[in-house]
Amino acid sequence: MKIGRVGAIGKEKPVVFLSPESAVYVDSLVKEWSRETLEAGAYESVLTAKLDSLPPVDLATTRIGSPVARPTKIICIGLNYRKHAEETGSPIPTEPVVFLKAPDCLVGPFDDIEIPPGSTATDYEVELGIVIGKRLRYAASHEEAKAAILGYTVCQDVSERHWQIERGGTWDKGKSFPTFNPCGPWLETDSSFNPQNKAMSCSVDGAVRQDSDTGDMIFPVLEIVRYVSNCMELFPGDIINSGTPAGVAMGMKPTQYLTVGQRVETTIEGLGTIKSLCVDPTIN
Repeated sequence: MKIGRVGAIGKEKPVVFLSPESAVYVDSLVKEWSRETLEAGAYESVLTAKLDSLPPVDLATTRIGSPVARPTKIICIGLNYRKHAEETGSPIPTEPVVFLKAPDCLVGPFDDIEIPPGSTATDYEVELGIVIGKRLRYAASHEEAKAAILGYTVCQDVSERHWQIERGGTWDKGKSFPTFNPCGPWLETDSSFNPQNKAMSCSVDGAVRQDSDTGDMIFPVLEIVRYVSNCMELFPGDIINSGTPAGVAMGMKPTQYLTVGQRVETTIEGLGTIKSLCVDPTIN
């Protein structure tokens, strides 16, 4: 099943995608796709519903939001692709590198990316997003980790490298600017989906920058979830960005960071494509 949310910002409704081109509203069955509703069994209640009788969504005229609402946290795994670690001159990690993004930076799959004021080092990162479906702490096995996963989605882990690297030593500072985590278009919950053999790419203005697959991961999905659950509790709706492959702007010579007016397109095989326009920031 492919679940998601559509509607204006702050007014999204839960939907199920019957195909990449069609969806139906399920707000008559569940209020939202969020920690609270998932803990209360929202996914299970929709899983057994007769979807073909529900009202259709006009995807051509309706904004698509992030697949889940208000996650407790967005967790990121750094340097998790061998070639990416090599391009940054970093040693291959012996344990997952874990850091956090502010949940408020989560936006829809076709929403704009705001370039922070004065930034000359805003970077793109295609990432497989892992979404948690059940509360998990101290998992002892990959089987426990797998049972806690709700599904997978496309994430764009936008990064401001100056703040990340040069402004005081914590990666989080370069990761949490507003709009820095476009996500979607849907969440794939089919248990037959294999996240470890999927092609993934990111292009800027039509030029491919990243072209890899999830098989280059150092720590695979189930190990990531198991490991993270041993240093923080995971809750339904939590998102784990599982790392990015080689080809980021930071690793290019010369660097080619994002600028206002450019378009970023991010694709993962079987999970769809998300697209964002880089714009000036909104300053209140």
